[in-house]
Amino acid sequence: MMRIARYAQAAAILARGTSLTSNAFPTPQSPKFLGIRSSSLEATTDENIEAKRREWSRPELQGQSLISDTLSQLENDVEFQEMSRQLADIGREGMSRVERVKRREERAKRRRALDELGVPNFIKFVTENEDSDALNTVPVRDGQLYRSQPTILQLNIGLYCNQACSHCHVESSPLRKAETMSAEVAARCLELLQNTRSVDTLDLTGGAPELNAQFRFLVKMAREWAHENGRKLTIIDRCNLTVLLEPGQEDLVEFLKDNQVKVVASLPCYGEANVDAQRGRGVFERSIAALLKLNKAGYGSPKHPELELDLVYNPGGAFLPGAQASLEIDYKRELYHNYGIEFNRLLTIANMPIKRFADALVKDGKMKEYMELLVNSYNPSTVRGLMCLNTVSVGWTGALYDCDFNQQLGMDIVGHQDTGADTMHSLSVFDVSTLTDLEKYAVRTDNHCFGCTAGSGSSCSGALNH
Repeated sequence: MMRIARYAQAAAILARGTSLTSNAFPTPQSPKFLGIRSSSLEATTDENIEAKRREWSRPELQGQSLISDTLSQLENDVEFQEMSRQLADIGREGMSRVERVKRREERAKRRRALDELGVPNFIKFVTENEDSDALNTVPVRDGQLYRSQPTILQLNIGLYCNQACSHCHVESSPLRKAETMSAEVAARCLELLQNTRSVDTLDLTGGAPELNAQFRFLVKMAREWAHENGRKLTIIDRCNLTVLLEPGQEDLVEFLKDNQVKVVASLPCYGEANVDAQRGRGVFERSIAALLKLNKAGYGSPKHPELELDLVYNPGGAFLPGAQASLEIDYKRELYHNYGIEFNRLLTIANMPIKRFADALVKDGKMKEYMELLVNSYNPSTVRGLMCLNTVSVGWTGALYDCDFNQQLGMDIVGHQDTGADTMHSLSVFDVSTLTDLEKYAVRTDNHCFGCTAGSGSSCSGALNH
């Protein structure tokens, strides 16, 4: 039986992981990651900060779409061009079949890497490497992982996006306009929210969720209902920032503010070169302008605790995130000093070995090394905090999943439909009357789950241990 190093050796393990980095994948401590201006050495004064805010606010970018630039850059991307060709040749249904085959091949490559390392399946590994005195508190029964009471309803309301980021596990882009949630599915999600008293967070993601026709409907109706019923509800918008400057979104910041929507925004670095390399040319400049627009509305300010603004960091390559607390200090210092930006928290999220990131690992010959890093960095204390235990993820079609990663891998929740029939089916929002109905079903796990238990752990809410 393979035994792993305990979490007390995490520093050595993480140090080992940085050996996977190349010039294309800068570490958080490297000068290339920092990408900061020499002005960071200047003295910070109120006058300097206001000057930087004026310099970077870029009002002329409001109403200028990023989509044409994104599509232009995709013209040089072989994989995107192949996808476009296939879409034209075989249509949407044909592409779905291709995706299913691709997912099986991707899983086989991860499994092959783990077989070479002598690593068993995820749940068996968790059970074998858990401290004996903690086994009673681990949510594993009879070789399966079981969820607790749901507190988060996460909706992926569409895959359409004005960006096409290299790390995106959803593989969103401007090419995916048809894959969008219908009004019928959105309304049913609101009914389930109302019927499930334990849920206190509505988490909206995409794609760029704000570009979906149901986004404002979901936000407004959920907020009004929560207010009328005296129910505390956090509404999250997982925002790529540049969407705030898209045509037709001039009032988006005010809409978010009026409905007290928490903004969780992607910014994988505070240096321009690294952000643009991962997210597309011109994205950093627009992101900074969008953050300043949010700040001007009160987001991220201690004077407005109801307007939360969190940023998300994910590594630029095949290594684990650094310590969340120390990275947050760096982000706050550099973003305030160089651009006058304020925010509440930094969330660190590990790259999952699926979709575009898996393709990059295979292309670079690093799949085995990255899976080895995840396994060797396994932290048993993260298991109790896994997001699949208290989150229900809904795809744009209404299908139900244990988490957003399972959603992208087509691993939907399988159970009994509300009709009372004995046969098991893939479940949708129309098959359950309340989200607590799902507690009796085991979480579907696979070899990608090692990405959530490595190092400090990873979830849509950041590190599990920080």
